[in-house]
Amino acid sequence: MDTIGVLDMGTIVAIVVGVFLLVTAWRGVVTVPQGTEYTIERFGRYRATFGPGFHWLVPYVDRIGHRISMMEQVLDVPSQEVITKDNAMVGVDGVVFFQVLDAPKAAYEVHNLQNAILNLTMTNLRTVMGSMDLDSLLSQRDHINAQLLTVVDDATTPWGLKVTRVEIKDIRPPTDLVDAMARQMKAERLKRASILEAEGARQSAILKAEGERQAQILAAEAEKQEQILEAEGRKEAAFRDAEARERAAEAEANATTMVSQAIEKGDIQAINYFVANNYIEALRMIATSPNEKLVLMPLEASNVIGALGGITELTKKLGGGGGQ
Repeated sequence: MDTIGVLDMGTIVAIVVGVFLLVTAWRGVVTVPQGTEYTIERFGRYRATFGPGFHWLVPYVDRIGHRISMMEQVLDVPSQEVITKDNAMVGVDGVVFFQVLDAPKAAYEVHNLQNAILNLTMTNLRTVMGSMDLDSLLSQRDHINAQLLTVVDDATTPWGLKVTRVEIKDIRPPTDLVDAMARQMKAERLKRASILEAEGARQSAILKAEGERQAQILAAEAEKQEQILEAEGRKEAAFRDAEARERAAEAEANATTMVSQAIEKGDIQAINYFVANNYIEALRMIATSPNEKLVLMPLEASNVIGALGGITELTKKLGGGGGQ
């Protein structure tokens, strides 16, 4: 029985020692995930930094001090009231993007890293925006972001950080100031609309006047062409009329010559033709006179008929003579 008790006690001790060694070995194994670094402390003092992967530390002597994320992180800046250079109270909030570059510095150079970044950003936000008037504050947000980034990044460099961006999310002026700005904007837009409308009316008047001027020029050109064509037509008509009168005069001259020759030869028919021709011309003038309504002619019709007969005979003779 004693032997069995001794064996059982030895077995128990061996089991306990084995379990202790397994636990100790397990405690010495460290696996660091991607994007994270662990600081290792030995008896409370910084010894090393473990990057992503499998590592081994001395159990009961070394321990993990801080688990530092090396990825870019985002920190919201809560809303706060800022008094501008022209004494306007505005509400401002923002956001900070930062990344840890040196894990030991981020772990041991500052206590409560995120709180320190937040307070530093809020302080510099009030400083930068308080040095500007409201109009510049509303119109130069990019300038404010750049200035804040420079100041905060320089201040956090000893902590092993890199501040990549500082962005102002919202700027809220007082309600009465917003209403005044809205009225000002409306007045400005109405002014621009009036100017554009006046400019449009001016351009329309200019184009209308230009169109009327072109129309007048075209009408004048058309009238000029019409006058030229009309003058050429009158010239052509006058030429043809003169030519017709010339031919008529030539025919009359030939006829007169022929009658004169016949009279010179003593032809009684030629004399009758001459008298009848003058007689008929005189009657035509009397008949076409506008002042005469009634004409009394104490003449013998036989004399006129005889004269006409003489004209016919003369014509025949002249025609026969021409044939000879």
